[in-house]
Amino acid sequence: MTFLSGFSIGLSLILAIGAQNAFVLKQGLLRKHVLIVCLICALSDAILITLGVMGFGEIVLAYPWIELFSKYAGAFFLISYGLISLYSSAKNTHNLIPSKDSKDSISSTVITCLAFTWLNPHVYLDTVIMLGSISTQFSETHLFGLGAITASFAFFFSLGFGASRLTSYFEKPRTWQILEVCIGAVMIILGINLLI
Repeated sequence: MTFLSGFSIGLSLILAIGAQNAFVLKQGLLRKHVLIVCLICALSDAILITLGVMGFGEIVLAYPWIELFSKYAGAFFLISYGLISLYSSAKNTHNLIPSKDSKDSISSTVITCLAFTWLNPHVYLDTVIMLGSISTQFSETHLFGLGAITASFAFFFSLGFGASRLTSYFEKPRTWQILEVCIGAVMIILGINLLI
């Protein structure tokens, strides 16, 4: 029961549309570095959830500069990435066929993925503070944390590898441009919301 509670609560927090999920979806559509992207997201969540269950949330609350730094750094990163996506949607020279797009190296993909994960203050709120505080309601906190971690792995791998089934639709330049515009708009709105 404790494991299932952790799984369901963890999954409900991850399901919200956010910058990290949009990035995983895009990489899945591109069929580029999907395994490493999913691993980074899921393992990062696992680390943060474990810290939350172990009581690290109290440290984050005690040192508000951690959240403040991630807030402004995250906002800058999200707005910048959003503008790049909008610029990319307006370009007609870049290759819009996902399976043949090879511009991003694995190192730049890893860095971008880490930024989406660790510069997002919401990830600390959801995984460290919220899941950490909810876990105190259960006697077996480790099972609650394990459930939430399992939900994270299930979600990210389903999103990343499931997106490849939609790749054929994104071989049309117009569809890819619409996705870039949507991702760009979501990133910019999220970045502005962080500042507000």
